[in-house]
Amino acid sequence: MGMGTVEGSSEGGVAHPNKNKKYRKDKPWDRDDIDHWKIEKFCAEDNKHHFLEESSFKIMFPKYREKYLQQMSGDIKRELGKHFIKYEINLLEGYMLVRTTKKTYDPYVIIKARDMIALLSRSVPFVHAKRVLEDETYCDIIKISGIVNNKDKFVKRRQRLLGSNGSTLKALEILTQCYICVHGKTVSVIGHFKCLKIVRRIVLECMHNIHPVYSIKDLLAKRELAKNEQLKNENWEKYLPNFKKRNVQRKKNKQILDKRNKKKKNLFPPDQLPRKIDIQMETGEYFLNPKQKKNLDNAVRAASEARAAKTEGES
Repeated sequence: MGMGTVEGSSEGGVAHPNKNKKYRKDKPWDRDDIDHWKIEKFCAEDNKHHFLEESSFKIMFPKYREKYLQQMSGDIKRELGKHFIKYEINLLEGYMLVRTTKKTYDPYVIIKARDMIALLSRSVPFVHAKRVLEDETYCDIIKISGIVNNKDKFVKRRQRLLGSNGSTLKALEILTQCYICVHGKTVSVIGHFKCLKIVRRIVLECMHNIHPVYSIKDLLAKRELAKNEQLKNENWEKYLPNFKKRNVQRKKNKQILDKRNKKKKNLFPPDQLPRKIDIQMETGEYFLNPKQKKNLDNAVRAASEARAAKTEGES
């Protein structure tokens, strides 16, 4: 396939090549059947010499993952050994270590190995974590702890990602073709980098109080539009669902309002309660001598006993 342009001549309609490109020859890569954007697989023949320096990464893991990682250490060593990566686990100090060897030929595989052990420390099963070592498969660990200050709100919004019986999470995994693991204060995602961006956006929106069901409906509409050959290359804005924000003002409970009104702070301190001496001075008891006080106490006691006897007789 020639790339040189051709100029038309007025004499008999004879075409002459462009003078600027008359020495241009067809190149072997100037063919339509070659995909210039395709990333070729990195093989051992591409890097025959070992690295000059050793690279290593250390990842800490929590105490509750110790038993699982100890059981799977043989499988992890075997999987990383295929890429000539050395794996070590220290149960006393609680960390995993990966490092390159003299046989390691891929310079990027150490980054993939680091991502793999980071996922294992975040409660991702080994079956899914080892997928990160494949080409065109990446991971993202989304931190969701600092977005919501209230603990109850955080738990409620994190539960929205899971849905009832994990239905919302399963729908997101099918639509984005990613593996999603919600654990503690992080969300671990494994998949293609384009899909990782979509999942990150949905997770952060959910923690900002936007329900993931709206994003699921949007993804469903886009998947149906992608199947249509006529609409494949058109703008999809008019076909996508448009959700309006509605801030519904709910009526506050009367009991809560009453409690809030009662709890209103007074600027002045409460009135001082009268002392026993003050009460005695008001009634005149304070100024009586001991004999008069004794007579008064006897009279009060006799009156109370008579009142009690009267009530018993009536009953």
